[in-house]
Amino acid sequence: MKMFDVYPLYDVTPVSAKGNIVTDKKGKEYLDFYGGHGVISIGHSHPYYLKKIKEQIDHIGFYSNYIKNPKQQEFATKLGKLSGCKDYNLFLCNSGAEANENALKMASFQTGKSRVISFANSFHGRTSAAVAATDNEKINAPINKQQKVTFLAFEDIEGFTTEIKKGDVCAVIIEAIQGIGGLDQPTTEFFEKVAQLCKENGVILIADEIQCGYGRSGKFFAFQHHKIQPDIITIAKGMGNGFPVGGVLIHESIKASYGVLGTTFGGNHLACAASIAVVEVMKKENLVKNAANLYEYFKAKALAIPEVKNVKGKGLMLGLEFDFEVAELRKNLIFNQALFTGGAKNKHLLRILPPLNITKNDIDVFFDALKAELA
Repeated sequence: MKMFDVYPLYDVTPVSAKGNIVTDKKGKEYLDFYGGHGVISIGHSHPYYLKKIKEQIDHIGFYSNYIKNPKQQEFATKLGKLSGCKDYNLFLCNSGAEANENALKMASFQTGKSRVISFANSFHGRTSAAVAATDNEKINAPINKQQKVTFLAFEDIEGFTTEIKKGDVCAVIIEAIQGIGGLDQPTTEFFEKVAQLCKENGVILIADEIQCGYGRSGKFFAFQHHKIQPDIITIAKGMGNGFPVGGVLIHESIKASYGVLGTTFGGNHLACAASIAVVEVMKKENLVKNAANLYEYFKAKALAIPEVKNVKGKGLMLGLEFDFEVAELRKNLIFNQALFTGGAKNKHLLRILPPLNITKNDIDVFFDALKAELA
């Protein structure tokens, strides 16, 4: 049996990683400024993280959600405190796509409606409703296109007002900073108006924080830069530091009932151990503040490079925009400079998603490598 060939692969085979260094099978070390799509939040193989997972697996790794698992509530309590979202209830699942799938399902249950408003260049996952709400024709199959989704541009408040007042919308789903779409973000004024219109029209506002959340933007959630309160918040990526885990934060005004959501693997003992370790490390090491503090330093270094035409994003969710397509640059950074970065739908954008515990020295090394490749 061979693997189903859906990924164009770079010829690099990692065998170990520590901090922000990834080592391949030949012993070559790479500086990781991509974190595997922004998944590595507290650094590869963080010693406290490894300790807590090893301790957990010595006891029990998994049982179903039909028994009590006190680690779920422990994680929910710690997440609520660190994020400032104590007025929400947590549903645990396995991935970002599953989180968005369940969020959209809850919105439809709550409203009795089915149409979704999403935004140009959005990415919300690859499963049924999540991919339908993703602005990428290439990954939407005919079965997905049965979903009713309207795509609008950021700042098109006139179009948004028209659509939401038609009375058939169950949810608005929005990334405060778009990931794969290219680091675009709406203004506070737009966000506030969207939140107001959702409330006035009985529509559920879903903040997709799967990539832009979990401290990456310099606040725990990126929507917190705009001081609005979504009805539902979705999380994944950085919450497990590589362990597969996702979650849905549902405002307490939305009531639960038995069977409305469910999962086999979500919230298992190992996933909770990983997730608890991550929030504890983030709090102890002040990683949200570190992301906020390093933003201006990174931006100043970037704008000193003539080839960089724009710096997009916030905190340590960043994009460097050039006036040329960056595919070759990204490849050369890997093989010539031993440096991992990411791409985006915007082919002129180099995406930067390092672990949140990087330092100014790491940023200096990154820019030395970038300048060497641009020379």
